[in-house]
Amino acid sequence: MAIKVYLDEALKKKGMKAKELCVKVGITEANLSILRSGKAKGVRFGTINKICYYLQCDVGDILKFDGELQEEDTDE
Repeated sequence: MAIKVYLDEALKKKGMKAKELCVKVGITEANLSILRSGKAKGVRFGTINKICYYLQCDVGDILKFDGELQEEDTDE
């Protein structure tokens, strides 16, 4: 995956549980779990905005580009 997710580290740094973040952001625990695992195919800017607001972090603290090009999945 070309984009690495460091949401768990940001949660630990803030001392917040994932469940608490879900309530604040307004997303399900299942969707946050998919994002945390790096398996999400997309995420809304509004969701990223809320996550960064409540964790008091920058987008670059939770999402990082690993320098690799990832081709789109063609399995449909």
